[in-house]
Amino acid sequence: MKDEGQDRRRAQREPLTLKVEYTDASQLLGDYTENISRGGTFVLTRREIPVGTPVKLILSFPGLLKPISMGGIVKWVRGEPAEERGVGVEFDFQDPDTADKLSAVIKRIAVNDPDVVAKSLRVLVVEDNPHVAQLIRDGLAGGSKRELAGKVNFLFTTVNNGREAIEVLSVESFDVLIVDVYMPILDGAQVIEHVRSTPTLKAMPIVALSAGGPGAREKALAAGADFFLDKPMRLADILATMRRVTGMV
Repeated sequence: MKDEGQDRRRAQREPLTLKVEYTDASQLLGDYTENISRGGTFVLTRREIPVGTPVKLILSFPGLLKPISMGGIVKWVRGEPAEERGVGVEFDFQDPDTADKLSAVIKRIAVNDPDVVAKSLRVLVVEDNPHVAQLIRDGLAGGSKRELAGKVNFLFTTVNNGREAIEVLSVESFDVLIVDVYMPILDGAQVIEHVRSTPTLKAMPIVALSAGGPGAREKALAAGADFFLDKPMRLADILATMRRVTGMV
């Protein structure tokens, strides 16, 4: 006969899983230097977890190909203020191999090892139609996972007119510009001309979009766009164009 009490005891010993999603690699590296390497860290959570509870932390950030799994135990609890509720976790580093393996992974993250961290491409999308902008973001993110095995992580910034695009380009750097040709306030051709005439920007790959047909294509390419896509676009065309313009394999 099955011992249900034994099953319950086994289930109680299973560590509680907490997922920690950092905004980027630098945030994880900072937490490792300040806290994790010293044996513990603080995890924001609204869950009520008693002191002494075994936990498994899954550490990740966008672009990390394989999340880091670590075992530990809750050593203290913070209940207030509400936005900073969480638990202090102490890691089990008794086995030297555990600390050494973690240190090795952190070093590979720090140098953007392509076998550990996906290549990040910063993309500025200039599109006054929010549905089209969302299509581009979803298409590239999903296509990257399917066709590139997650080796590329797209980081998007979206603005809805040319003036905003020029303002953002003056303070942030991007790897690719995707811009609609016809927009209010300042059109895409003017944005492209601005990029090509600015020494710090002129080498940036540009993909132009429009439903304007041959006239829009001619206008965009004359301004300096590298590629042109007709609307409505197919997701396969978006991804294929990005592969070409960025040299992705």
